[in-house]
Parts: sequence; C-alpha cells; structure tokens
Amino acid sequence: MAETDARPVESDSGEQPLEADRLRDLLLAPGYLKILAFSAVVGVPVSLVAFWFLAGLHKLEHLVWADLPHGLGWDAPPWWWPLPLLLVAGVVVGLVAARLPGGGGQVPASGLHAGGAAPVTLPGVLIAATASLPLGAVLGPEAPLIALGGGLALLFRDLTRGPATPRTTALLGAAGAAAAIAAIFGNPLIAAVLLMEVAGAGGPQLFAVMLPALLSSGVGALVFTGFGNWTGLETGSLSLHLPMPFPRLDAGDVLWTIPLAVAVAVLLHPVLAVARRIAALVSKGVIGRTTLCAVAAAACAALYALITGRTPTDVALSGQATLGELAADPHAWGVGALVAVLLFKGTAYALCLGSLRGGLVFPALFLGAAAGVLLAPLPGLGLVPALAGGMAAATAATLRLPVSSVVLVALLLGGTAMMPVVILAAVIAFVITELLPRDAASA
Repeated sequence: MAETDARPVESDSGEQPLEADRLRDLLLAPGYLKILAFSAVVGVPVSLVAFWFLAGLHKLEHLVWADLPHGLGWDAPPWWWPLPLLLVAGVVVGLVAARLPGGGGQVPASGLHAGGAAPVTLPGVLIAATASLPLGAVLGPEAPLIALGGGLALLFRDLTRGPATPRTTALLGAAGAAAAIAAIFGNPLIAAVLLMEVAGAGGPQLFAVMLPALLSSGVGALVFTGFGNWTGLETGSLSLHLPMPFPRLDAGDVLWTIPLAVAVAVLLHPVLAVARRIAALVSKGVIGRTTLCAVAAAACAALYALITGRTPTDVALSGQATLGELAADPHAWGVGALVAVLLFKGTAYALCLGSLRGGLVFPALFLGAAAGVLLAPLPGLGLVPALAGGMAAATAATLRLPVSSVVLVALLLGGTAMMPVVILAAVIAFVITELLPRDAASA
C-alpha cells in the first residue's frame, strides 16, 4: 500500500521538471526567438491595416445607415431600407464565394478559426467583409480581422523570405491575427486569450502560441491607439455606459443567473444549428442561395421595423452600436420590442451565419444583453447582473470559448464587480451547450 501511494508522487515530481525543461528549451531555441522578434515587428503594419479597415467599415456603415437616409429627408432609415442593401451584399458575397480563392473567408457558422488565411485569399476576404458588414449583415468584424491579420503576417514573412515551416505558419498566423483582433476589442489581452483558446493549445505549446500573439497584439495596440488619436477617426467602440457604481450582488442575482444562463444556451442552440444547416444548403448553390439568405435577413429587419415602429438597424448590422444604446437606456425598450428583436435578430443572425461573411461575437453579445434586460424585472434580479449574465452566457454558448467569454464581458463592463455572475453564466451556458444534442451538420 505504501508503494502504490508513493508512485504518483514520484511521477508528479518527475513530470514537472520535464515540462519546465521543455518550455525552457522551446524559449531558448534560436528559431523561436526570431519568431518573437518578427511578431513584435509585424504587429505594427498589421495594426495599421486593421485600423484603416475598421475605420473604413465604420465610415461606410455611417454613410449608408445615417447620412444617406438623412440626406433623403428621413430621420431614421425607413422599414424597407435593408432590402436593397442586403440584396447587393448577397450578390457580391455569392460571387466572391464562387469565383475568388478562399471563397471570401470562412463561413461564420463554422465558428472562429485560429491562424491566418493564405495571402492569395485576402482580396476575397476584404471584398466579402466590405459587402457584408456595412450593408446590414448580422455579423461582426472579428473573423475577417483574424483572416486579414494572419494572412498579412504570412505575406510579410514571404516577402522577407522567412522560413515557411508548419510551425512558423501557425505561430505567425496567430500573432498576426491577434494584432488585428486587438484593434476591434481595444485590448491585447482579450486578443491573446481568444486566439490561445481558439487554437486549443496546452502545456508548453500554449505558451508557444500565446507569447507571439500577446507580443504582436500589444505592439499593435500601441500603434492602433496612437494612430486613432492622431487621425481622429473612429472604428467603433467596444464599451458600455452602465450606471456606476455597480450595484452590489446579492443571493437573488446569483441564483437567477443559473436559469438565465440555461435559457440563453437553450434558445441559442437552435439558432446555431439552423445556421449550420443553412451553410450546408448554400454550399450547393452559392450565388443564388447566398443572395436569397441575405434578402431573407433583410426581410427580418423590415418586418421588425413595421411591427414595432422602431428602426430596422435594431435587427440589421452587428448590434455593436445598438448594444451601447440598450445598456445606456434599457427602459426605452418595451417588452414587446425586446421579444421582437430577439426573434427577428436571432433569425437574421442564423441566416447571415450560414451565408455571408463576418464574425459571431457582436450579435451574440447583443442577443444575450437583450435577453438579460427582458428578464431583469424578475424579483430579486438586478438589471446590471442580468445584462452581464446574459452577455456571458450568449458568448460562451455561441463561441464555446468560456475563458474568452469571461474576459470579453469583463472588458465590456469595465470592472470585476459582476465577475461572479459572469463566470457562473459562462460556465453554465458552455456546459449546457456541450450537453445538448448536435445535429449532423455541426461536425
């Protein structure tokens, strides 16, 4: 008995130095140090390209959805406004997906992917994202940014004639993607954590992926922030203006977080399943079916505007700007409007995930926040805890990246006061999502 008890101790004490030695050897390898140096350098041009890309998308979105309607005499876009815009988006994305290398990037229904696109696919990624995002797709910019940043890092490596090995491709792709994604999240930490969790690395390999990503995104954040202040251009802000100081959490907030997270995960599950089925259908007739899905998403926004009398931008677009409005003045949304936006934006989200090009994060954040605001009147549940729990649950259920979801929502909230609720909601939603049955298209 004494001998069997001693074995695990010897095994553990023997494994720990082995892991430390492996990590030390990895960090001291000349090739890896060169990758770290290149990651610091590549963060500068990648962040500049990401800045102009996001600034251009922001300007185009404002032109199409604010300046143009105002110029035509409307205070807000009319109910039919999304229909011609998303028709154009569907045609352009369909043509890109059918004719250009890489198909305009990953179909968002398949989730986020680490690393960068091959440089030859970058024109398609840029065109598809520019056609999708400012014209009303219910998607965010993070997936195109990951492809753009990683692809540019690999392009710079090829231009400098660096070694093109599977290892350098993986590490530099992650570093470039992190530098680009830090631009939209405004924080190098979330960029590194997100790429690290998407990559699924562990042990010493985790640090191997994380360090170039963290270094590149940190250097890129300096450039991105300074360049934004210098030019005065906006790229969209990932921040919420919530009532401060935050309310103190009590037992009711924590207890209500459990059914809230379960409900959000269960409600988003069919949205994502439908998105994967739509992606499979679109692949069999790319141009026509992409256009049809885009027009159907536009119809969701138009019907929402007709039924509620609110602007169609509540449903169209990523929800990044609308999320800030919802957090700042949740009482401006009645119960009917919240139910309608969850129904119509959720449907449009599934359609866009399966057909257009963009990312999953921002619409998921908005849907989670809307669900939280809808359920906030429950006895014992506060508005801010409900908002925080809803966003964390929706992000974890959609991305299936619980750590990234917690860090992202904490960044949005600007503090750690709601952290117990955020962690609880993210973990519960993640577990429920993993336990729910998978459809055949989800592989």
